[in-house]
Amino acid sequence: MAVAFLFLPAKAGAAELLTYTVVAKEGRFIPSMLNVPAGVRFKIVVRNQGHDAIEFESLQLRKEKVLAPGAESFMVIAPLKPGEYDFFDEFHPDTGRSRIVVK
Repeated sequence: MAVAFLFLPAKAGAAELLTYTVVAKEGRFIPSMLNVPAGVRFKIVVRNQGHDAIEFESLQLRKEKVLAPGAESFMVIAPLKPGEYDFFDEFHPDTGRSRIVVK
């Protein structure tokens, strides 16, 4: 039950960013899709719970992070227009894919 709450956006106060958590494990990103409101800055926290390094990357968003096993990092995303924005794990290109859907 506690795992289900990992994927909900967290917002503590008006000054804080919407925060989404993505877990990388065994060459996959969980969740495989993030639903984000248009026109709002937000933060993505990336946790590598796998045994291999990952590279969280989005060409459309011009964002890239390499994380060792067990590492955690974050990136702040500027307000986006409605649409779909892909991100992937360059080290696991066949399975490490996900998408941000902005509405």
